[in-house]
Amino acid sequence: MYQRTKIAVAVTMALGAMSAYAQDAAPAAAPAQEMQRVEVTGSRIRAIDLETAQPVQVMNAEQIQKTGLVTLGDIVNTLSSVGAPVFSKGAVLTSNREMGGEYVNMRNLGAQRVLVLVNGKRWTQSVAGYTDFSTIPVSMVERMEVLKDGASAIYGSDAIAGVVNFILKRNMQGGHASAYVGQTEKGDGKAEDYSLSYGAGDDKASLMFGLSHSKRGPVWARDRELTKYSYGPNHIYDGLVGGVWGRIRQVGPTGGFTGFNRVLNHTGTYDGVGTGAASRDPNNYHNYTGAEEDLYNASQDMQFNAPTQLTTIFTKGAVSLPHDIQFTSTAMFSQRTASTTVAGYPASSTMQSKNPVYIDKDSYYNPYGNQVAGAGLGQDLFFYRRTMEVPRQTINRSKTLHIDAGFEGDFSIGANAWNWSVGVNHNSVTGSTDSTGNLNLVTLKKALGPSFMNATGRVQCGTPDKPIAFADCVPFDILGGPSASTPEALNYVMYTGHATYGSKVNSVTADIGGELFQLPAGALGIAAGVEKREVSGYDRPNVMDQMALTSSLAGNSTAGDFDVEEAYVELNVPVLKGMRFAELLSFNLASRYSDYSNFGDTTNSKISFMWKPTKDIMARGTFAEGFRAPTVGDTFGGGSQSFDTYLDICDSQFGRAATDTTIAGRCAASGVPAGFRQRNAAGTAVGAGGAQTPFPFNTGAGNADLQPETAETRTLGLVYNPSFVPGLNLTVDWFDIRIQNRITGVSAAYILSQCYASGEQTFCSKFKRDPISGQITELSRGNANLGRVSTEGMDFGINYRMPATAYGKFGIRSEMTYLDSYTIQSTDTSTPINYAGEYPYYRVKGNLNLDWSLANWSASWGTRYMSPAKTQCWTVDIECNTPDGEASFGEYDRKGSQLYHDVSVAYAFPWQGKLMVGVNNLFDKKPRLNYDAGASASSVDPDVPVDRFFYVRYNQSF
Repeated sequence: MYQRTKIAVAVTMALGAMSAYAQDAAPAAAPAQEMQRVEVTGSRIRAIDLETAQPVQVMNAEQIQKTGLVTLGDIVNTLSSVGAPVFSKGAVLTSNREMGGEYVNMRNLGAQRVLVLVNGKRWTQSVAGYTDFSTIPVSMVERMEVLKDGASAIYGSDAIAGVVNFILKRNMQGGHASAYVGQTEKGDGKAEDYSLSYGAGDDKASLMFGLSHSKRGPVWARDRELTKYSYGPNHIYDGLVGGVWGRIRQVGPTGGFTGFNRVLNHTGTYDGVGTGAASRDPNNYHNYTGAEEDLYNASQDMQFNAPTQLTTIFTKGAVSLPHDIQFTSTAMFSQRTASTTVAGYPASSTMQSKNPVYIDKDSYYNPYGNQVAGAGLGQDLFFYRRTMEVPRQTINRSKTLHIDAGFEGDFSIGANAWNWSVGVNHNSVTGSTDSTGNLNLVTLKKALGPSFMNATGRVQCGTPDKPIAFADCVPFDILGGPSASTPEALNYVMYTGHATYGSKVNSVTADIGGELFQLPAGALGIAAGVEKREVSGYDRPNVMDQMALTSSLAGNSTAGDFDVEEAYVELNVPVLKGMRFAELLSFNLASRYSDYSNFGDTTNSKISFMWKPTKDIMARGTFAEGFRAPTVGDTFGGGSQSFDTYLDICDSQFGRAATDTTIAGRCAASGVPAGFRQRNAAGTAVGAGGAQTPFPFNTGAGNADLQPETAETRTLGLVYNPSFVPGLNLTVDWFDIRIQNRITGVSAAYILSQCYASGEQTFCSKFKRDPISGQITELSRGNANLGRVSTEGMDFGINYRMPATAYGKFGIRSEMTYLDSYTIQSTDTSTPINYAGEYPYYRVKGNLNLDWSLANWSASWGTRYMSPAKTQCWTVDIECNTPDGEASFGEYDRKGSQLYHDVSVAYAFPWQGKLMVGVNNLFDKKPRLNYDAGASASSVDPDVPVDRFFYVRYNQSF
């Protein structure tokens, strides 16, 4: 019988030796209980020797707390092997069901290509295939294991970029409470985290539970000079958008705008504060030229970081049964509430081209209507007006449920140890989004329709002969701006949206593993198993949104399901042991067969080796095949509208056509007028960062013909533990990941680049331009199996636990990643482009930590480093320090490196309490202006520290 109820100190130390995040050394204990067989991420074969052929990085609970970060998503995103988050905290305009969650972008390959496990079992996924780390209770995590190579042969789909496995505490004796509070030095961005856990039991039966609550407050763009404008304080006027005062044009024969272009006279400027003139007097308008006072700074109403709240209840139990059988079960429920707030809607007559709304010629408030110009002389008006009075807010409430239960046991065949397990695993996500601040086009059309001044001096909908009761219609002076609008009119024309979504993954598994027989170099290990998994999901927008009867993004319902049956086998073959130049030589082989109901079957295999020429040195390497199956959203997605932010490649000043004659020629040949400038919703020419399209594009439609991505992963590494320097561990690993048949949601900029830069004609048919202005008015983009992506680089790790001194114990932990290439080939015939060194594909990213402890005191000093990066210039003459350089987008502005210092100090009290205080970004390094950052409010990366951050945590065991 092999003990399973406790992970021994020796096991913990061995895990630490596998990684730069090594754990504190501990005195040796009796081998009788410690020499147990455990499973390490990347293999299903239990072993005593935890050195593996795969690069696995480990972080324990203490090191997690020392980061000063609250959620697992934030912590994982600091690792050097992890790229920029796929959903930024500052992307408050992003309209997806993942809003407010946290996801890991390992190797910059996307969060959908990382498999997330909890105790070796798949965690929840959204309809789009994303796993939210924030739903995993930090207080219950014993350690985190990050496998940095492909593992589809062991775990199946999604494990292309790697695997993150959270190992939860196996049992507890007594209780533990923790409280954390932190905030920026400006007093915002407040973070709180509270948890309570308790456990009891013995080797026969055990039970533990946990309750946690965390919240993060907002950071507003307007509260910092660097973030309060779209393009920073040096380009205040370049980022201004459509104003809050009515702008009018005539209605063209096809329903678009034409003729004059006038805006209401008013006081005030781009802050929206002021008073408008009487809107029904045509003399109170001036010609619109895009002057700053007629525009608006939308960033002042936007959040730079969005707030979230998360509450989690967790319980876990185990019961020992006869015949060395154990029953285990885990249940977790979490509820996340996330909200975003952005500027009021930039309304216009064609905000929904299928349902245009004009100011009727018989409206009392039409300055060119029949009641002003004279009967029969009036005309309908095309309008623009931002409804700043009602900021847009979206609240996303998401509930996650996880339940697993199973039996496991140990047995022996002769002298060979075996283990088995069977279990069920249920994961589900349900949620809803509620939105305010959008316009109801049905009521807006009535409010802008015929109206008149009644006998009481009040403007009323309808006509004198056929008045409409105020209970059924409220006229809206939309051109008069904020100073003329009334609460009654706003309440009438505004719309509250509601959508629901959900996903479910149910699986049944059976596994067996053990030793087949003894070879001269050790036991031949084997693991095998089967799994059946059912996946389903849905996303149901409001009916009004589906019909494009609101200013909210129109979308169709998504619903679908598929199932998969899988079987795998893994062998660990020891070849040599205890020989000259071969202290150890072993091979690990694995293969997995998967049969999907929606696209067919696939087989993926893996081989790795481990060779120790001496006791101090180990070489390791892996070749693995991988795949990622299309998600429910990929295949069955209904598609939705999106106001994409992009830079038109044909723009004569900032687009690539400005410097590339080939592209300029292709633009001209397609009908783009000479001197073309891309325009934003305000009609203003855009800057170097591009702008949001004034016209909704069609995005995200599912593709039933999608096939799985395939991948090949190669790793080769060295581990050095010099016997003459006890406690020192050095690692270096080369990685090379190549993905083919990639599933990608094509971007607007990508489509334009393929059409004009690569000359791929199939992409040129996916958009339309206005024949006169050249502006893109329609664009469709969805999911496709398109081209290849590959990445190659090196991981380095250092861990040194120094001998104890009179001044305490010192330790160094460091991990660093060098990115040699990150290449995308958009189609099979296009030229591959290497983005390494361009934002956000940093050449070098690394962390260094110095730990110290003495008696009851301990401290940690950490640094986070990101190397310089190439970003978009403002122009070739402005903010462009490398005008003759080469990047995928032409000349570039080289941004310097970023280095952040974090420090914490802790004291352990005699009553089992521990107090920790810390400062992240100790030297208050400010973020950089970066026109590629992609934040909604400003051109500043919202996922790096914006200020110095102070925090305090208190832990109490009882």
